[in-house]
Amino acid sequence: MAEYHFVSIWQIQAPIERVWDEIYHSERWPSWWEYVVAVDELEPGAADGVGKRQRFLFRTRMPYMLSFEACLTSVKPPSKLETEATGELEGTGRWTLTSADGGTLIRYDWDVRTTKRWMNLLAPVARPAFNWNHHELMRVGGQSLARRLGADLASSQAQTRPHRPAGAAPWIIVGAALAALTVLGWRIRTSAGT
Repeated sequence: MAEYHFVSIWQIQAPIERVWDEIYHSERWPSWWEYVVAVDELEPGAADGVGKRQRFLFRTRMPYMLSFEACLTSVKPPSKLETEATGELEGTGRWTLTSADGGTLIRYDWDVRTTKRWMNLLAPVARPAFNWNHHELMRVGGQSLARRLGADLASSQAQTRPHRPAGAAPWIIVGAALAALTVLGWRIRTSAGT
């Protein structure tokens, strides 16, 4: 499995309680975050939210969708949320909110492994495209959250963001797909000869 560590930081000029409310209530995300297709509750969890399980379906800037389940493992309003993900992505997501400069500083750490075979096969050559795709999704998430709250997005950054023009991503995928097909063809020929 290919492993990824993403850090996204948003600075939104809105009170921490309002920001917390929108992030905590992820079932609302499809109404304001364009890349979130659906959030379905699977289990309600305890009164504080711990144990709540949801299924997320994200579309991406690239031509694929991702589905995974997330279980809330830690809830400390209005500053920390932690989830454990399983499915097409496995790992841990952590939201950390801090009051700062009259608004809210939001940090999202996403430590995941991909489980889709094609993504793992392409990871050696497509990692930059997958990174770019994640950061685009999060950039739009920050903008959308600020718009939802009627607030300014003071800053949005990704610490691992690749410096690649947006138009380059489709070509990276084409190259990665051709490389994967070449490897698969070689493996098929090799296994047929034994």
